Amino acid sequence: MDAIALLKADHEKVKALLTELETTTERGVKTRSELFATIKGELTVHEIIEEEIFYPELKAHPKARDIVLEGFQEHHVVDLLMGELESLDVSDETWGPKALVMKENIEHHIEEEEGEMFTKARQVFDRAELDDLGERMAKRKTSAKVELNIP
Repeated sequence: MDAIALLKADHEKVKALLTELETTTERGVKTRSELFATIKGELTVHEIIEEEIFYPELKAHPKARDIVLEGFQEHHVVDLLMGELESLDVSDETWGPKALVMKENIEHHIEEEEGEMFTKARQVFDRAELDDLGERMAKRKTSAKVELNIP
């Protein structure tokens, strides 16, 4: 699987989980907690493969530098929101609205990646390079899940 296909598959999975999370209520404590834990795990592994492999390779190309730097910052904002959500009880009245803001940030980030960033990646990487990146990212994804004890 090439790098872009791998990242898009992750995006689809996370978007589905976020949509499911959005429909939970303060009463659905167990469901909300489990979904959030799954989302956090998926996003953490996704960030690892992007920040360790995909972003540095793409950032080396001057035309892609700014969009990559923005991507790092968007990851940081989502990490802050996830940290705040983790420290709140899922039944707290502010948890749902904060989760919605996180969802909106992630969706915006995905749109930018799949638009401008992936377009630039297709311009600067040939097919073999995208395949090689995808292979490296898939291996790192597996090792990151083991390191973080994510099933």
